[in-house]
Amino acid sequence: MVLYLFGIILFYYNCAYICVTIIKNNNTMPLARFGVSLDEDILKALDGFVIENNFPNRSQAIRHLVEKNLVEKKWQCNHIVAGAVVMLYDHHKGDVSTKSGDIQHEYFDVILSSQHFHLSHDNCLEIVAVKGTANRLTELSDKLIGIKGIIHGKLVMSKAE
Repeated sequence: MVLYLFGIILFYYNCAYICVTIIKNNNTMPLARFGVSLDEDILKALDGFVIENNFPNRSQAIRHLVEKNLVEKKWQCNHIVAGAVVMLYDHHKGDVSTKSGDIQHEYFDVILSSQHFHLSHDNCLEIVAVKGTANRLTELSDKLIGIKGIIHGKLVMSKAE
């Protein structure tokens, strides 16, 4: 494995001093190693986040938080994203399945797949896999989750590219 050192940058950003070393490995994408100075209470919160989410280390937790922030910015910028609309409902109350199907037909251009699960005699779980602009997926999920009889619903989005 051959490593290349691209440079060291020291700058001040948002109350933290960051020293960045960019390393390029022949087998992977460039990897940047950096040190961050944090207030003790923020560091304790980060360590708690690492434990709560079963991350192997702080680096994985920080990577997760940065990636999450980047994905959320893509939502705000209306980029192409992928995700799922998850809905839990009692199939004995109202005509949720029919209404859901009607709405899904209006959004056929962003729906990749739909799965229906019987959790119990009464409760069903429906998962709708989607890909499209963030605004269009949010519009679809709002309509689906807004159907009378939905017990719980959530849209989960991630970057598509």
